[in-house]
Amino acid sequence: MKPIIHAIARAFFHAGGLGLLTLGVLDSSLLVLPVGNDLLVLALCARYPQRVLYYVAMATLGSVIGSFTTDWVGRKSEGKLKKYVPGKHMKYLRGWVEKRAALTLVVAALLPPPFPFTAIVAAAAAFRYPRVKLLSFVAAGRFLRFGIEAALAVHYGHWIVGQAKSPLLEHVMITIIVLSIIGSAYSIYRRVEGSKRLARRTA
Repeated sequence: MKPIIHAIARAFFHAGGLGLLTLGVLDSSLLVLPVGNDLLVLALCARYPQRVLYYVAMATLGSVIGSFTTDWVGRKSEGKLKKYVPGKHMKYLRGWVEKRAALTLVVAALLPPPFPFTAIVAAAAAFRYPRVKLLSFVAAGRFLRFGIEAALAVHYGHWIVGQAKSPLLEHVMITIIVLSIIGSAYSIYRRVEGSKRLARRTA
């Protein structure tokens, strides 16, 4: 198990910006990858501080692309919400999207898990929040988040590089990857089961 995990971690690290882009897309769309991109931003910026802006931009772009996927799915789900959510709750949710979606999207993009980022993007999309605004606020929050992490990585770079091979960090990475696999499998299962239930009800 450990050799596989080490190989995956090394592959994303050596991929650099493309690794950040890939993790961002996956984490903001279908899979569950808690703080995976954050750790990769820290590691890459600590090792290559001259590429900070590039890494921050690629991590942000990955999150925006993944959010676009979630947005696309969410815009198809408004009809489903009407079937399962009471009218008064629908009115509240619609009011939230109209009045507070901008701030909530920025905060959701800025804060780490367990803040329900993907669920908030999907909800805003389901109520037809303008796509350009949605993705712009996501980009702003993510860019600020990754920018702060990059600044910390540059400032504490020597310490971060020194800790990269510590047993504690290794255990943390293994735990995160295991949780990612479990969470992603559950996420996929729920989506498949949801599609099956919807198909049975509409048959």
